[in-house]
Parts: sequence; structure tokens; C-alpha cells
Amino acid sequence: MPSGPDATTASETEGGGPEGAAPAAGEAPRSGAGAAAAPRRPGRLRRLAGGARRHWRAGVAAAVAGLGLALAFPPFDLWPLSVPAVAAFSLLTHGRTGRQGAWLGLAFGWPFFLLLLSWLRVIGWDVTVGLALVESLFVVALGAGLARTSRLRAWPLWAACLWVAQEWARDRVPFGGFPWGRLAFANTGSPFTPLAALGGAPLVTFAVALSGALLAWAALRLLAVRRASEAAERAPGARLPALGAVGLAASVAVAGYAVPVPTGADDTVSIAVVQGNVQQPGMDFLGRPMLILNNHVAATLDLATEIDAGRVERPDLVIWPENASDLDPFRNDEARAAIERAVQAVDVPILVGALVEHPTREGYVENQGIVWDPETGPGASYTKQHPVPFGEYVPFREQLSTFITRLERVPRDFYPGDSTGVLDVGPARLGDVICFEVAYDGIVRDTVNDGARALVVQTNNATYGNTGQPEQQLAMSRLRAVEHGRAVVTAATSGISAVVAPDGRVEQRTEEFTRDVLTAVLPLRDDRTVADRVGAAPEWVLAGLGLVAWGLAARLRPVRFGKARRPGTLDP
Repeated sequence: MPSGPDATTASETEGGGPEGAAPAAGEAPRSGAGAAAAPRRPGRLRRLAGGARRHWRAGVAAAVAGLGLALAFPPFDLWPLSVPAVAAFSLLTHGRTGRQGAWLGLAFGWPFFLLLLSWLRVIGWDVTVGLALVESLFVVALGAGLARTSRLRAWPLWAACLWVAQEWARDRVPFGGFPWGRLAFANTGSPFTPLAALGGAPLVTFAVALSGALLAWAALRLLAVRRASEAAERAPGARLPALGAVGLAASVAVAGYAVPVPTGADDTVSIAVVQGNVQQPGMDFLGRPMLILNNHVAATLDLATEIDAGRVERPDLVIWPENASDLDPFRNDEARAAIERAVQAVDVPILVGALVEHPTREGYVENQGIVWDPETGPGASYTKQHPVPFGEYVPFREQLSTFITRLERVPRDFYPGDSTGVLDVGPARLGDVICFEVAYDGIVRDTVNDGARALVVQTNNATYGNTGQPEQQLAMSRLRAVEHGRAVVTAATSGISAVVAPDGRVEQRTEEFTRDVLTAVLPLRDDRTVADRVGAAPEWVLAGLGLVAWGLAARLRPVRFGKARRPGTLDP
């Protein structure tokens, strides 16, 4: 356990102290009028508040580390900060009790998510604060686990596994999970990135966390050496283990360079990505009906004019973004005619993003990508599998809507699809992924394993324009490109639209809130990466190891009063 001003004895942790100590062995409890009444044990909240007061310096340090981790993500893109942020959190939780680790997890996690998810301020700061708090509860558990497992040998390994376990849980619950803020998504252009081709995003997270925990181990070892030196007890070569840990951390960081990231194309297809733009950002970006659709039709007609004039080669297909048509083209004749006009003008298939009424369930809509052919009209389609809770559907609508009036902005629930988005768009077999789905490992992996030769992310980021959210989502596309060895095309209503090569390089991108058209020759690939073949196995194994280590550490006898150890004196 830590010493100095942040040290806490076991009796203090449990709310006891000298005044409330139990009678010594063999001593009869005092009773009667002359006996002092035993003090009442403080409640849980008071004990937590007392712990926060005692450890406020460590809490401030944890908050600074959490903010540093947020700066590693877009739009700041300071990815090297992810490693020292993990190292700092490991140092702060090392040797502490589970309760202290949990408190430091809250101090680390809440500021981290507040800054990372600040783009939600468009909806309301109360939403930002609330979601950040919910997500930080997973980091509370992580902090407790890090504190517990820091008693074990090889604890940096278990710490890295626990980071994977925390993300594994957060990616799945509640309401299907919210994967934002994974360490892997801060490292989409770093030496760690190629590891995604072996074990997906979980392996990248594991490597980043392991490097950080190894640096923490080295720091603790050097602190122990320094104290031994002050006591004239330092052994020759005492610094070598610490230097070895630093070297191992560096080796983990550069291991990705040894992973081949194939980019050779089995075939190619020429594409055009249309970004029609919106009239205004924010919650009311749609404006009047047909406005967004007409923007995309107009941009496509301009492209057709350039093609007819010989200034641009005719592409094999055109890609529109999510919600390019805000009206159901199967039920609205005006919307259907507008799309037909654009398709006939370019004379190639268009992948159209549209909101479509559910054919059998009254009151539900589907978020679809529809292949629209100039000869045969609308054909195959993909329906978004993972609608966003409270954004595209409202859980417990009847109960919550009575006192949360803001939920009226989501008048109807989106109905989820039940199949992957592998679509033949002209000569290309593409995998359609809609908006936030790019953050979910399984949806993208299943799409590739079902035969997608390139990936398309149809998205509508107009609500969160100029907030940093589009940059964060583009970073996920970069990681998916490396993970699956596929080119990724992001088509956005207002930006950022982009073309990402299979090695994660952004070859083209648009600015936000501009009308633009990207043209590119897209590589189509058939080989699957190791990550595609092993699937979710690395994540389950790493997360399971972390939880097993936590369980073993919980069975160890707690450090008692008078047995406290200083950071760095535990056997690493």
C-alpha cells in the first residue's frame, strides 16, 4: 500500500480507527453506565467521501491522466499520450485497496469521457455528463481490478488484460454497448495499429495497455532503487530490471512494424462519393422535407455534367451517405422521382441512404442503404442492425417520455436489420456499415467474412458537425481498414467523407459543411486477415485472463494495519 499522505490503513478503509477498534483478545466487552458507547459506523457514502478527502491529491492526478488520455483521441490526435496515461493510472492504483482503486477509476474515467464525448453537448450538457458518468462506471471497476491485481506477480500483464475486459463489457452493455473511447481508437495511425490485422481492436488495446503498465512497473522499480540507495543498500545492477521493462514496453510498441499489412488489389472499381451537405448543423439539420435529398441530387447532376463534358471519367458506381433521402422513396413519389433523375443522369448504380417505413410493423422505420440501378431501379438493400439507443429508438419509451420531453425528438423507433450489408453495387461486392456500426467489432467482421471486398460507411454526422465527432468516427474507419485489409469509403452528408486505403492511410477527405464529390479507384480484396479468421477469440481470452487474475487477487489476504508497504517495495 502507498505510504505518506495518501496511505490508508486497512482499518481506515473499512471505516474504523483507534476509537472504534474491537476489544483485544481475551478482554471482556465493557458494558454498563460507565462504558463508552461504541461509535456508530459511518455510512457507505460518508466512507467514500472520507476516502476522497484523504486521497484528493491522487484523485487530481488521476483526473489529469484521464484528460491526457482524451487528448490522445481525435480531434487532438496526440496518440503518444495514451501510453503515459495508462502508466499513470497503473501507478496511482498500485498497492491500493479495491475501494481506493475504484475511487481513482471514477476520478480518471469521468473527466476522460467528459472531454472525449463533449460533442454530445449539441444535444445537451446534461446528456454529456450523464453518459460520461455511466461509461466511467466501467473504469471504476477497472480501477478496483488494477488495485487488486497489483499484488500479483506479472501484474502489468493482468493490467493489460483488465483494460481489454473493461472494453469488452462496455462494448456490450447497456443497450448493446457504447464502444467509444477504446485505446485502439486512439491508435489508428501509430506503431500499434498493424496489430489490428492479427487480433483486431482488442489486441491493439492490449498492447497499448501493456506498454503503459510496463512503464509503471519500471517507475516503481526505480523508486525502490532510489530508496535503497538512500539507505546505502543498493545492489549492483539494481536498475537493470527497470531498464529491461522499458525495453520490453518499447518492443511491444514497435512490434506492429513486424506485422505485414497487405494492400495488393485482386480487382479495382472506380467510385464517386457524393457529399451533398446540409443547410445547418445541429439537431435540426434536416430542415424541410426533400431539402437534403435535393442537395445530393443536385451534386450528382453536377457530376453527370462533368462526365458528359469529358472532364471526369464515368465511375462504376456512386455512393450517397446515410439519410441522403429523408423521405421513403417507396412511398413518396417526389422522392423516388428525384432519385431516379440522379441515377439516370450518371447512368450507373447509386447506393442510396434512405429512411424507409417498415413494411409490416406500423410506426417503425428502417435505416437503409439501397442499391438503385439505372435500368432496374431499387434492388438489394441493407438495414442498419444496431440502431442508437435514445438517438434512433427510445428504450422504455412509455415510462421515460412522461418526464423527459426531449425524447419527443425521436418520434418513431428504428427497427434493426438482421443480416450483414454485403451488396452488389454495379461490379463491386461492397460491405455496407451505417454510421456508429463502424465502432462494433462483430458487425464489421461479419460483413467482411460474408464476402465484402471493400467497406462503405454511410454516415450522417450533421448533428455533430464541427465538434470532433466526425474525426473520431473517421479514425475508427482507419483501424477497420487495417484490421480487415479492406479499403474503406466513408460517405457523410456534411462531412467528413473520405477514402481510406487498406493500410489505414487517408487518401482523400472532404471538409465539413461543404458540397463535394470524391472520385477514386478503389482496390477490391478477397484475402482475409488473421483477425478475420480468429474473430472474437483474442478478446475473450484476454478479458477472461484479466478477470481470473482479479478473482485470484481477491482471495489474497488484505494488507493489515502496520503491514503497509510503499509503492515500489512490492515484489513486481
